[in-house]
Amino acid sequence: MIRVCIICEGPTEVEFVNRCLEPYLRPSGVSAYGTVLSAKSGRHRGGRVTVDRLAQKISLHYSEADRVSTLVDFYGFQDRASRTRAQLEADIASAARAITTAYDPRYVLPYVQRHEFEGLLFTNPADFEWAEDGWSEEVKAALMAVAQAFPNPEDINDSPETAPSKRILGIFPEGTYSKPEHGPLIAEATGITAIRAKCPAFNAWVAQLQAWGGSQTWR
Repeated sequence: MIRVCIICEGPTEVEFVNRCLEPYLRPSGVSAYGTVLSAKSGRHRGGRVTVDRLAQKISLHYSEADRVSTLVDFYGFQDRASRTRAQLEADIASAARAITTAYDPRYVLPYVQRHEFEGLLFTNPADFEWAEDGWSEEVKAALMAVAQAFPNPEDINDSPETAPSKRILGIFPEGTYSKPEHGPLIAEATGITAIRAKCPAFNAWVAQLQAWGGSQTWR
């Protein structure tokens, strides 16, 4: 088994990796585990995503795992400026290479989710029923309307008003939707296979993780 450390933006994504993605990848020979992006001081756990912080975290785990990847959102990436997802991923890899001894690009796979982890949850809006306290037919209809307005869940845009997480919080009654509690539950109910079918960037990333499991290249 290839041990893959996935550096995550926050506890929601860590739970998603450990609860949903890890068992999905195991048949491919990949044992994945999530870890939260955090400063050396231990403060600022989650969030505050920058190229430098990710590179530092990749360098830290490079010698501890067989492979290292990331799961962070394009929305809220603090120093993205005018860079695209692909440019950010390339810059993360370049920054990690510059500070990591014996760095090999075959063992590092930066991934920036377009636009936000919560976008994946719109694969099947009916699965939001796991947020039981706020669930209703009106909520379901509003979530369905969002999903149907875009070609795929990853196209749900990333402005401060219309990012996927902002839409969810605006649709559910206040205090009834919890990102770390409900996000992984919804994703688990939907399933990785269904999410891959509707989310092309996520699908390509998972395919690359699976390919690691079949790789004959070890270090």
